[in-house]
Formats: sequence, structure tokens, C-alpha cells
Amino acid sequence: QVQLVESGGGLVQPGGSLRLSCAASGFNLRYYSIGWFRQAPGKEREGVSCISSSDGSTYYSDSVKGRFTISRDNAKNTVYLQMNSLKPEDTAVYYCAADLLFAVVVGGNPIWWGQGTQVTVSS
Repeated sequence: QVQLVESGGGLVQPGGSLRLSCAASGFNLRYYSIGWFRQAPGKEREGVSCISSSDGSTYYSDSVKGRFTISRDNAKNTVYLQMNSLKPEDTAVYYCAADLLFAVVVGGNPIWWGQGTQVTVSS
């Protein structure tokens, strides 16, 4: 079955770190651009970060620049989101999503989506 599975979420104190993983099954992430998105209760989904399949170009939203880092490990068919200096406003369900076109991912409309993993930043 073709799917994306997020993991690594949990409860962390403000200023702490988490690393989210997005593992692909049934297809090779090497050929796909990947985006991380998040949605908090009562709020619209927002883009967090994206990485291209070709040259490794990356995108970060202004709210996470300098704190989050997206990367991929093609050998493990996995994309990561390293989140440092976490803030309470980072609390949300985080989703990874894939598309063949980087521009589509940056635009927030990738075709394939994972189930999401909860990140809670609280004291």
C-alpha cells in the first residue's frame, strides 16, 4: 500500500527539540518533493517547510526559519523535520505530504498526505 507515515511527535517543554520522521511505503521518495504542514484546533492548515526531489532546495515559513530544518535520507526513504527552540505556538498536528512538483508542495496542494503526528509544546 502506498502511504506516508509520520512519527516522532510528543510533549516537549518550550525551548526543547523534537525530530519528526516521514517514512514512505510503496513508493520511492527520491522522486518526490516533500512538505511539512501543521494544523492546530480551530485554525487553518499552514505550510511549515518543504524540500525538493531534485536539487534539495528548501522552503521555510517565516515562523520557523532558523529553528526548523528539513532533510531527507533517500537510503531510508524518509524525510525529517528537526524542530529546535520549540514554542507553545508550534503546538499542532504535523503532516507530511508529497508531490512530484516542488511548486505544488510550496503552494500547499500536494497530492499525497500522511496521517499526522501530534506535537505539544507546554510547560
